[in-house]
Amino acid sequence: MFLGTFAWSFVFVSLPFYIETIAHGDAASTLRWTGWILGISPLVTVLTAPLWGRYAEHRRPRRLYVAVQVFQGVAFFGMVVATTLPGLFLARLVLGVMGAASTFAFMMAGRSGDAFTVRRQVAAIQSGMTIGQVIGPLAGALIAARIGFRPSFVVGALILLGCAALVGWLAPEPVDARPRRDAPAGVRVGDLVTVGLIVLGANIQLFFLPAILPRILVSLGVAPAATLEIGGLVIFASGVAAALGAVLTPRLGDLGTDRVVIASLLTASSLCLAALAVPRSVWGYGALRFFQVLFITPVFPLVVARIAQHGSGQVIGAINSARIAAGFLGPVMATTMLAWGPASVVYVILAALGLGCVPLALARGTHRASAF
Repeated sequence: MFLGTFAWSFVFVSLPFYIETIAHGDAASTLRWTGWILGISPLVTVLTAPLWGRYAEHRRPRRLYVAVQVFQGVAFFGMVVATTLPGLFLARLVLGVMGAASTFAFMMAGRSGDAFTVRRQVAAIQSGMTIGQVIGPLAGALIAARIGFRPSFVVGALILLGCAALVGWLAPEPVDARPRRDAPAGVRVGDLVTVGLIVLGANIQLFFLPAILPRILVSLGVAPAATLEIGGLVIFASGVAAALGAVLTPRLGDLGTDRVVIASLLTASSLCLAALAVPRSVWGYGALRFFQVLFITPVFPLVVARIAQHGSGQVIGAINSARIAAGFLGPVMATTMLAWGPASVVYVILAALGLGCVPLALARGTHRASAF
């Protein structure tokens, strides 16, 4: 998952800046295009991930993982040839249709044996994704600034194709590699909906910023010519926070029950997010964002480890869809609100969204066999 996430982050960081260079409309319309171009891939993947998960119940997920990575690598070349906003939107839409490779990775982890092994495998996947998110934005911003946006998209495509080759050649089959014919869901519908809402709200707070970062940096006094590299540094710092949060996740269970820990993390993240309206320098802003990401990152792995062990492929796909849906809703909500109001409105509304998930997290303690 490291190389796949690295490739996506490598390209994603420069997309808002590339859109600014090919847009010919006013600032408000460009913001709306940015939100939809960044968000259309996860929106379509939300619809396809459960279907891919159900399909994988009767197939070997490793083979499907390789196939999806190949298809996505080819689709990255579509962004290379797209020189208009509608063309770029179409290329991103095709990427979404191909589904999420992470669904198959979590399925392989869920078939890897006992509960301890499953947790270890899920943590390894999360760590790989997190490290990719740490290194990818900084590398992508620096490379795009040196060789241009479209050549950097080619680099991202080649990385995905190389990732597919490595997994197909070196990755072992899970212990329980047989296609499952009658895999039970193992998770109640009420728990699934609640967990999905928590995952959605938490990850919206994680994914909203890149789409509006060019405008935010200018408002903080960054010169327009320096926004790409400074933006890469801000996202890099967020990635470091995410990596640290992933490392600390296994130890958070010592602080209390999962429901209390998750509620506390949601509260802390939301308070930091609302406080983003205060800083007047990029350094203060980056520091607050660091702590906000540090608090919100552990929420997803705390939830997904048990789901991956007890849920069917369709259930895993549904939970992963909630995470992916946040990748659509975060940019679209942020750009839409920023087009009509100040950034402080964005921060307060998204903070309220996170606080709204706190009662859901605490409520899980009232059921003996909950997903937490």
